[in-house]
Amino acid sequence: MIKFYNNRDFGSFITDSFGFFKTKAGNYFKSFLLINGMVLILLIVVIFFGFKDFLGEIFNKNFSGGTDYFEKYLHENLGLMIINIVLVLAVYSLLLILNLLYPVFYLKRIAQGQDEVEAHEIISDLKTNFTKIIKLYLGLILLVIPAAALLLAISYVMVFFLIGIPVLLFVVPTLFNAVLFLVYDYIYTERGFFGSLSYALRSQFSYQNGREKSPYWKYWGSTTILFLMYNVVTTIFMAIPALILIFRLTVTTSSSNINNNNPLADEFGVLITFVYGISIVIS
Repeated sequence: MIKFYNNRDFGSFITDSFGFFKTKAGNYFKSFLLINGMVLILLIVVIFFGFKDFLGEIFNKNFSGGTDYFEKYLHENLGLMIINIVLVLAVYSLLLILNLLYPVFYLKRIAQGQDEVEAHEIISDLKTNFTKIIKLYLGLILLVIPAAALLLAISYVMVFFLIGIPVLLFVVPTLFNAVLFLVYDYIYTERGFFGSLSYALRSQFSYQNGREKSPYWKYWGSTTILFLMYNVVTTIFMAIPALILIFRLTVTTSSSNINNNNPLADEFGVLITFVYGISIVIS
């Protein structure tokens, strides 16, 4: 039985994470896929039908020596491209907020003593906290994400001065942890958005009582290790269809019908879009 609200050390974060998924993975991912499935399907449909012709022709023209197709396509289909991009961003932002909130509500119910959590219970929690979710969404979009993007951009620039890589190794896990702390605290407590944001930032470096040593290193270390493991899995998951796509494009370019053959227009295009849609969800 996993103990919640427990003061853990570095090793406990790793072992308890695996222990949780060992006992709850089936129920967790079942409800997760039920809730996110329809949104994922919508995202895949929008991406596939909105961009398949554009991407397919880009590949063909690039391989056949075309140099101005991108500019010509944008000039002729600018309105359609803007609509497609807006739709993708809207659906993706919905998927993003669902991915952030699902484990929050799931773990809250498990911590309260439930053995299994059904999808309709999570949906009920989402409806009950709808107002808080809207405020959280606006805070993330208007404040947290721009600030994080600026910090990451500065870190990437520092890569050219050879100090950016170690900086990124600390910035990325710390930002990730701060966002998670913000979401959990905002949903679990009665604090406002800025109160939870302040708590999330302070909690990375010290406990509330101020008497124990900084928890930063165990937070950073466990997140970094889990990130590395996650990246290995997702890289393998995404690399196979990408390699198949490159092979197919290579074969397509040797065909005499190159200008009429869109490598993304058939069932394989659907598969590629689906695989990358799944990668968005698990990220």
